[in-house]
Amino acid sequence: MEAVVSSGRPGTVLTFTMTAYAVMENNKHGLFTVFLLLYLIILTLNTLLITVIHQNKELHQPMNVFTCMLSVNEMYGTTALLPAVMALLMSDTHETSVKWCLAQVYFLQTYASAEFFILAVMGYDRYVAICCPLHYHSIMSYSKISKLVALASLYPLILFACFYALTLNLSFCGKVVPKLYCVNMEVVKNSCSSVPYISIVGLVLTVFFVFPLLVMIVFSYMQIARVCGKLLRESQGSALKTCIPHLFSLLNYTIGLLFEVIQSRFNMNHVAIDARIFLSLYFIIIPSVANPVLYGLGTQTVRVHTLKRFIRHKSLPSKIRDSG
Repeated sequence: MEAVVSSGRPGTVLTFTMTAYAVMENNKHGLFTVFLLLYLIILTLNTLLITVIHQNKELHQPMNVFTCMLSVNEMYGTTALLPAVMALLMSDTHETSVKWCLAQVYFLQTYASAEFFILAVMGYDRYVAICCPLHYHSIMSYSKISKLVALASLYPLILFACFYALTLNLSFCGKVVPKLYCVNMEVVKNSCSSVPYISIVGLVLTVFFVFPLLVMIVFSYMQIARVCGKLLRESQGSALKTCIPHLFSLLNYTIGLLFEVIQSRFNMNHVAIDARIFLSLYFIIIPSVANPVLYGLGTQTVRVHTLKRFIRHKSLPSKIRDSG
């Protein structure tokens, strides 16, 4: 099939073909159902967690504010991914417009950046709560929480927008993206000219963004480990229990992100295509399902209020019958 070419800019294609969908053709109806169920589960779990936290003043604590941010970001990321995946899966040509592809690159990159930023802030919150418990509320004041929320929301958007502008200025002659969704480096490979500087700038910005956050996370948990080492065993367990959801979330997301970075930067043709597809979706789908469960059931106060909500709704019909 010949590339669709813009009449305004000769040599520039208007669509990309997402070739990863070819191997899913025989099972596309079943996979569509799986993706739809996953999307609905993610929206339901994260909305439930936000609702429970919002409706109970007892849960209006800094860590829960950041938990809500995490849930909002995960709904943002999955909405940028799964509806488009389902539409392309059922498409006959598996083509997507260049404009949507570039938009999806921005959405997914900002999701990934914001997710790591929020997890780093949550690590700092655990450090303050365990290492400076008497000063926790003065340090994590409303003003500071507001600034951290604004920083976690805006910094990834602005930082990646600067890098994203380089991709927006490209003309595209190739039209093949061997993925289920648009990734910046795969899109750049379709440029009409060689642009190695984009890869270099991307690596520099990634290091510039990730390194301070990584230092903050490592420092926070080194200090937590130091303080816990001085506590009695029972107190150690209580302190570390509050860190478990965050550690699981951090580890889960880091594994998924490493999979995606490796696939984007290195030739992975020796890995089975089914494995590559799963690993490419891991960093968005798995954390988005696991995190609301971890923070909803893994945190005692949130778990209690969540269970109360279900028990209240379950017992309501019987109470109506009794009153009747």
